[in-house]
This record gives sequence, C-alpha cells and structure tokens, in this order.
Amino acid sequence: MAIVRSRRQSRAAGWARYSALVLGALLFLIPFYLLVRSALMREQDLGSPDFNWLPPVWETSNLTGLFDNPAIPMARSLLNSGLIAVTQTVGVLVVSGLAGYGLARIPYRWSNTVFYSITATLLIPAAVTFVPSFVLVSTLGWISTLRGLIIPGLFQALATFLFRQFFLGFPREIEEAAFIDGLGYWGTFWKIVVPNSLGFVAAIGTITFIGSWNAFLWPLVIGRDQESWTVQIALSTFLTAQSVQVSQLFMAALVAILPLLLMFLFLQRWIVEGVERTGIAGD
Repeated sequence: MAIVRSRRQSRAAGWARYSALVLGALLFLIPFYLLVRSALMREQDLGSPDFNWLPPVWETSNLTGLFDNPAIPMARSLLNSGLIAVTQTVGVLVVSGLAGYGLARIPYRWSNTVFYSITATLLIPAAVTFVPSFVLVSTLGWISTLRGLIIPGLFQALATFLFRQFFLGFPREIEEAAFIDGLGYWGTFWKIVVPNSLGFVAAIGTITFIGSWNAFLWPLVIGRDQESWTVQIALSTFLTAQSVQVSQLFMAALVAILPLLLMFLFLQRWIVEGVERTGIAGD
C-alpha cells in the first residue's frame, strides 16, 4: 500500500509540475498571440470595442504595405540590423574569446591587473561613456555610417569576463595533449578549445546578437539618415508619425522579432547546454 500511495503522490506531483509549466507557457505566449492577431487585422477592427479572438478579415496586405511604405525604409532597416548584429556578434566572440582565453591560460605578470581593470569597467554606467564615445565617433567621421554603429560594440567586458571564467574550468588535460602535438596557444584555441566550447559560444553569441538587434539609443544618435536606420529606429517612427497606422506597427514588430525567434529555435540545444555548463543563469 505504501508503494502504491508513493506512486500516486509522485504521479500527482508530476501532473502538478506539468500543469504549472503549461500554464506558464500559455502566459508567455499570450503577447505573441496578440501580436500575430493584431498584425493581421484591419485598422477598423483594431479600434472596435468588441474583442475578436481571430481577425474577422485576414489583412495580409499589412505585410506588403509595410515594405511599400515610402516614409519608412523597413527592408533597409532590417538589412542594417542584420549586418550590425551579425558583425558585432562575430567580433565579440573572436575578440572577447581570445582575450578571455589569454587571461585564463597564458602566464603573464599583469594578467590579473588587466582582468580586474576590465571587470571594473562593468561598474561604470553606460551613460558616462556615451558622450565620449559619440565625440570619438564624430571626430572619426563615422556619423550615419555602419562603422560608427558596429565598431564601438566589438568588445564587451562582460563577454570577456564570462569567457575567462569558462576557460578557467576547461580541462587542462585536453590542452596539454595539444601542446605535446606541437600546437601553441593559438592553434590550441582554434582547433581544440573552440570546437569543445560550442555550447558556451552559442549562449554568448545569442545574448550578444539579441542585445545588438534590440539596441536603440546608440543607433538613434549615430544613424542620422534613413540609409543607416536600424529596425528599432524604423519601429519608433511609427509612433512619432503624424498618423499612426497601428496594424502596420504590429506587423513591423512581428517582422522584427522573427529573426530572433528563428535564431533561438535553431540554436536552442546549444544555448541550453551553454547555460547549464557555464552557470549564466546562476546556481
């Protein structure tokens, strides 16, 4: 009887956990449902006092109208955001990865001093460095250019810190075998360490890509003309326009989050693995 009662309690606990997970998933999916529903509705239906679970009329022309809007270069903005996000993500992974590996593995007298100096920059508010960064970019003539949007974000202290902490826990036996085979630090990093750290690299890359894609203030200040707008700036123009087209705003928001959603679905396994192995979420 005790065994049967224990199995029933275990089964009930399992159902309770799954029910809580399903409820939580539904709550998180509600905003996405409202976004998709509103993006496919007509203006008059959005302003109707009656709530409709599905669009009375599926207005797919909102998508074509979004890219045909002469006042907002949505296609160009998506291209700029993609180029900036991909370039900054690759740059951060390479630069911060090499810096973190060097601080973790290469003996150097001032390595701890350099590491603590990099870590100390995390305590400086972004608002403090915003004006000096803008003056530097303006002096170089990078206003309204992709260089001004990309290059200042190629190094991130947080990514360097996380890479260094991860490489400190990387098995030294694997690296020692590589050194015996004649590989130096450079060859060991690219041929041994990186292929065995793809989960962590995917996690850091995803965080960097999302942050770059969602950046607003820096692109707003640097991107003065429409040719250098990012998708977030294009979205903001819907709210500042004299006549707000709500249906196109919802469609633009839906289009803007699709790359992030696809990337997460594609890298989900590696992201979870990286978070589990590195403790980014905290223990």
